[in-house]
Parts: sequence; structure tokens; C-alpha cells
Amino acid sequence: MTQQTLTRSDFNKSDTEAVVAIRSTSAVPIAAWGAVISMALCVSVLIASEFMPVSLLSPIATELGITEGRAGQAISISGIFAVLTSILVAGLTRRLDRRLVLASFSLILVISGTIVTFAPNYLMLMIGRALLGIAIGGFWSMSTSIVMRLVPEQSVPKGLAMLNAGNAIAATIAAPLGSLLGGYIGWRGAFFAVVPLALLALAWQWISLPSLPPLRNEGSSNVFRLLLRPPVAIGMASIMLLFMGQFALFTYLRPFLETVTSVSISTLSLLLLLMGLAGVAGTTIVGHLLHKRLFVVLAAIPLIMAFIAVGLIAFGSSTATTAFLLTGWGLASTAAPVGWGTWLSRTMADDAEAGGGLQVATIQLAITLGASIGGVLFDGYGWWTTFLFAAGLLVGSFLFAIAARRSTRR
Repeated sequence: MTQQTLTRSDFNKSDTEAVVAIRSTSAVPIAAWGAVISMALCVSVLIASEFMPVSLLSPIATELGITEGRAGQAISISGIFAVLTSILVAGLTRRLDRRLVLASFSLILVISGTIVTFAPNYLMLMIGRALLGIAIGGFWSMSTSIVMRLVPEQSVPKGLAMLNAGNAIAATIAAPLGSLLGGYIGWRGAFFAVVPLALLALAWQWISLPSLPPLRNEGSSNVFRLLLRPPVAIGMASIMLLFMGQFALFTYLRPFLETVTSVSISTLSLLLLLMGLAGVAGTTIVGHLLHKRLFVVLAAIPLIMAFIAVGLIAFGSSTATTAFLLTGWGLASTAAPVGWGTWLSRTMADDAEAGGGLQVATIQLAITLGASIGGVLFDGYGWWTTFLFAAGLLVGSFLFAIAARRSTRR
């Protein structure tokens, strides 16, 4: 209890003195680690909520009387609002205590989950998902800088690793868990299952986070200035095409597995879980390759995913082949954020916070465009056009990754 009081009083001093005081402490206060873990829990709930519709498109569409393509826009709308929030949050909250801001985004997450659970129609579903986008964009944009203020400098990598662990776990279990829960308690019950966890994260943050007044030495909140650097602009183009291609395909994976591969609900859940577990393995493997083979990894990932997309078009009716291909998709797609995060730390080491905001905006915009265009193609021209579109985008990401390597070496 004493440690928590000390932490709070430190942050009530002059902004700069507070950060220096905390970072000069040899032992990290227990309360600080509690705050970081509470943030990791919130990240898990955010990511799980964002991707839950992937495995629930069919029942959502059936109950609300809409097409699966329109149901897929539930992911698109959250992406749109996440982009807007990530761009604007720094300027809009410049004078507010970061503890209050972070707790506000967690409260919005709770409200979003509740609205989606009881949505009587498509409009209310989209409103709930828009609120989720605000929570995602705001929370992710501020998370790195807050961790840097909670723990000493030498412990920052450990704190950020905790946040990314929450991301990886949620990305692994969201789709299969959503499919499993949807089969037993319906899609509404699956969405409501994350609300108590969001409430727990909110309460934990409010108790454990110290006062975090805004720093006086903040730089410009305009993240787009970074695009004036050619290596950054080319790298962001590769990221954009990569995540567009990934989510053009991934968003409509359940309808594909049900109608083309013709799997049961239990087999569907098993395939999604297998893909998620492969993703955890991919994250571990890629970490050993990035030190000396960064751009090789960045170029290889989208190329592998493009071949898999084409493979699903050709052999999607075979359950065994589809399972093999989806395992490869999980290995590659989950490793991608690790690779591009490493690229960010090397390319924009002097402006990592603004670079992180730009990357969040780029990824969320890519998810939005990929899911939206993929849905139009899925409904209008058939599932295979969506998968072919994804493959083309991924090849483009491969080409831009090669260009980013050449630009960086100049």
C-alpha cells in the first residue's frame, strides 16, 4: 500500500520530475506492475471483441436478416473509428490526466459490449462496434507512452511484452472461442462473455494506475509528418497492403469453411484454434530471425500468405489440405506485427511514439478497407474473388517490403 502511495505522489509532482523519479527507482513498485497487467487484460478484451465477429458472421447475419457481407462490416466500422481516434486522441486529450483517459476508453469498451449484446437491429450493432473502434484506437495509441511512465526505463521492454502477450493470446482464442460459445449460448452470449472481463480491467486500472498528468514536453501530435521520410512511407504502404489482404480473407473465413470446405461447428472451432496455436508458434519463431534477417522476414510473410490464399481457392474443398494451409496462414500472419514492430523501432527510434500512432492508424484503416471491399466481392462475385483480391494485395505488400529494404540502405 505504501508503494502505491509513493507512486501516486511522484506523479503529482512536476511532469518531468515524476518520470525521472520513477525511472531512477531500482525496484519497480508492485502497484506499477499491477497497472501494466490491468492494461494487458484490457488489450486482450479489446482484441477479442474486435475479432469475435469473424467466427460469428453466419448466425449474426441470420438473426438480423442481413447478408454475411453486411455482417462483416461490423469489423469495418470499428476499424474506421479506431483510425480516427488514433489520429485525434493526442490532440483532444492533451490537457487531461492519462489515468482518466485510459479508464474512459475501458468504460467505452464495456458500453460497446453491452450494446452489441442487446442490439435489436443492424444499426444498433454498428453503433456498438463504432464505440469499440474508439476504445481500440484510443487505448492502443496511448498504451506505450503510459507503460514508459509506469516502470523504470530498463523495465519498459518487459512492460510492452506484457501488452503484446495479451494481444497474442486474444488473437489466438478469439475466433475459436467465439465459434464455440456461439454454438452453445448464441452469438449474443459470446459477445456478452467479454463484458465482465472489461469491467474487471476497468476496476483494476482505476485502483492500480497512478495519476498521470500530461507531460509538458510533448511533441507535435501530427503523425503524418513521418510520411515525409521515404523509408517510412514505403514501409507503411507495405503494412497497409499486408493487413488489407489478411483481413479481406480472414474476415470471411467462417462462411468459406462452412460452404466450401463444408465443416461442422466443432471442426470449424478446431481449425480456428489450430490456426491460432500456429500463430503463437510463428511469433516465437520469427523473434529469432529478426535480428539479422528483418527484411527477408518482412518480404517472405506476405508472399507465403499470397500462396496460401491461392491454395485455398484451388484446394478449399479438402478439409485436410485446408487445415494444412490455415496452419501456415496462422504461422505467417501472427508473426507479421512482430516483424513490422521491430522495423518501427529501428526506422523511427527517434520518434517511436508518433510512429506507433501512425502504424495503428495504418493497420486499422487497412483492416477496414480489406473487410469492406472483401465483403462487397464476397456478396457480389463469389467467395473466390475475395480470396484472389487478398492474394493480389499480399503480393503488393511483398514488393513494397523489398522496396523498403532498398530505401533503408540508401
